[in-house]
Amino acid sequence: MNDLHIPAGTSAEGAFDTVIAPGVREGWVHTGLRILALAPGASETWTAAGVEVMLVPLQGACEVAVGGQSHALRGRADVFAGPTDVLYAPEGSELTVTSEGGGRFALATAAVPAGQGSGHPVALIRAEDVPVEIRGGGSMTRQVRNFGTVGAFDACDKLIACEVVTPGGNWSSYPAHKHDETTETESELEEIYYYEIQAAPDGGPGFGFHQTSSTDPQRPVDVLAEVRSRDTVLVPHGWHGPCAAAPGHDMYYLNVMAGPAPERAWNITDHPEQTWVRGTWEAAGPDPRLA
Repeated sequence: MNDLHIPAGTSAEGAFDTVIAPGVREGWVHTGLRILALAPGASETWTAAGVEVMLVPLQGACEVAVGGQSHALRGRADVFAGPTDVLYAPEGSELTVTSEGGGRFALATAAVPAGQGSGHPVALIRAEDVPVEIRGGGSMTRQVRNFGTVGAFDACDKLIACEVVTPGGNWSSYPAHKHDETTETESELEEIYYYEIQAAPDGGPGFGFHQTSSTDPQRPVDVLAEVRSRDTVLVPHGWHGPCAAAPGHDMYYLNVMAGPAPERAWNITDHPEQTWVRGTWEAAGPDPRLA
């Protein structure tokens, strides 16, 4: 299942460093991701054909022209600098992204059949309006930026997205969990993890680990990958987590989720051997690096 770990640059197309498109890879249907790299003063036009999209600046600021209007996204120095402005656009939108200073911009997408979207308007979500959550405790503390999660932003059809920052030495996506079937307590969702890892003070590259394992012997999946900056991991089903950040290297990931159910929901099931860790968080308290 090594095809689920996509190293940086191996899926590049034109101006995009990473391209994951729903319906192109076998068994991958609902979610997509493009990472747009722009030189200073450059621009790129892209049409969200069959998908809705959230544009997330990873590094740098940009102007996005869509639907006859221009929107200024202030961006940030890098993904560890805090939340950013985000722009939502519905299926069929043509976006022209221009960056005076250059930068890198994620386009998180979810499949919406052409002409069958709900007609949601273009929406600009400002960084100061992004709900920020400190989740976990002790060495399991992480920061979650819920710019596109259920309840935080609902003016869309299928797309669910958020950012997670895990301080060096900590674990996240722990307990491992799944959302690969639709039940009264669980939602069927594909998920993308796009990683960036903070470099060492001397500039040396950082790393982390990602695990996905099977919930059903009829659908085997086994990923235990060392992830580097700008790697992507696809989770079609199965238990996913833990994700571990190497000591000294803060870890960022962008999560993109969508599924087949008419209702947009994010309900999970914990791995039964690991759910006990939730009971340790309150006594451990939050990691002071995030408190």
